[in-house]
Amino acid sequence: MASVSNTSIDTAEPEEQASSGPRHVAIIMDGNGRWAQARGRPRLFGHHAGARRVREIVECCPQYGVKYLTIFAFSTENWKRTQVEISGLMSLFRRYISKEMKALALRNVRVRFIGDRLRLDAKLVQLMDELEHETEANEGIHLTIALNYGGRDEVARATKRLAQDVASGQLSPEDVNEETLPRYLDTHVLPDPDLVIRTSGEARISNFLLWQSAYAEYEFTDTLWPDFTSEELGRLCRKFGSRERRFGAVST
Repeated sequence: MASVSNTSIDTAEPEEQASSGPRHVAIIMDGNGRWAQARGRPRLFGHHAGARRVREIVECCPQYGVKYLTIFAFSTENWKRTQVEISGLMSLFRRYISKEMKALALRNVRVRFIGDRLRLDAKLVQLMDELEHETEANEGIHLTIALNYGGRDEVARATKRLAQDVASGQLSPEDVNEETLPRYLDTHVLPDPDLVIRTSGEARISNFLLWQSAYAEYEFTDTLWPDFTSEELGRLCRKFGSRERRFGAVST
């Protein structure tokens, strides 16, 4: 028996979603720095604007039928940025959690964090734990924040835990297959994303939800994240609903 959570989620079969909007939207929030620079302001000014945009997008999800929203806040590669920007971002994350905690709880938002917490400072990790605890009973929007997250890093960490269970005899090697590994991923209690959106005109996935997005639909928009509105999210959700998702099969 694997030492992973058996928490179940209400997943919909692919055919049930074929003609509907996305249930799980994941967003690579890109363009904060360019948005600020275009206004003659420092990059951190753009990050603050981007953080404010998150609230609007979370609040509008119910009207588009989005139950799960996952946002890419800070990647494992972002540590390569300047120390000034990194320190500013960490401070922003702490302030955002402190400021939004009560509002998120009142709006029935369930918050989770994914990523490796070992490199994050203790105060930030404490606030992350507190926000998860304060919202764990909520059943409205499930907001997942990817913080110090990388898809390859996640798969490596999951594989290490799986190997430890095999070594200890809790899991048989014969039972390891493509349905086993997801139970060790950070997202093991979440359905896979239906739609992945990247803002700012870049057409790459940047190590985000590599395993989970195998059959996701992708949208790349030129809009910079601080300018990404609820109306644009709605347009992309409607566009998703017009697609035929065959999951490797052929049209009938």
